[in-house]
Amino acid sequence: MSEETQAKAPETSAPAAPQASSGPSSSSGPRPGGGRPSGGPGGRGKFFRRKKVCKFCTEKIDAIPYRDVRLLQGFVAERGKIVPRRLTGVCTKHQRRLTRAIKQARNIALLPFATRH
Repeated sequence: MSEETQAKAPETSAPAAPQASSGPSSSSGPRPGGGRPSGGPGGRGKFFRRKKVCKFCTEKIDAIPYRDVRLLQGFVAERGKIVPRRLTGVCTKHQRRLTRAIKQARNIALLPFATRH
């Protein structure tokens, strides 16, 4: 048991020699591939991005109530902007209805137009 730990200790304690390479990738961090994550087409990324599914389609909500402030606040950013569907995962049909409901709620003062600063 002690022989194994003695054998592994010199390997881990030896400093790695810096590699001299020309190009813009040498100035980036410790990653050899230019500092970019290996996601995208053909790459095997570390993280798997799940396909976003429309909350309203899965729960079979057809009409989005403008009075439900708690529901609508989840789709409004902190500054008061409506969050785009590429971030929320809402389908096109429901994003339009959601936008209309948020604007209606703003007009009758249930939601703020913008934050105070």
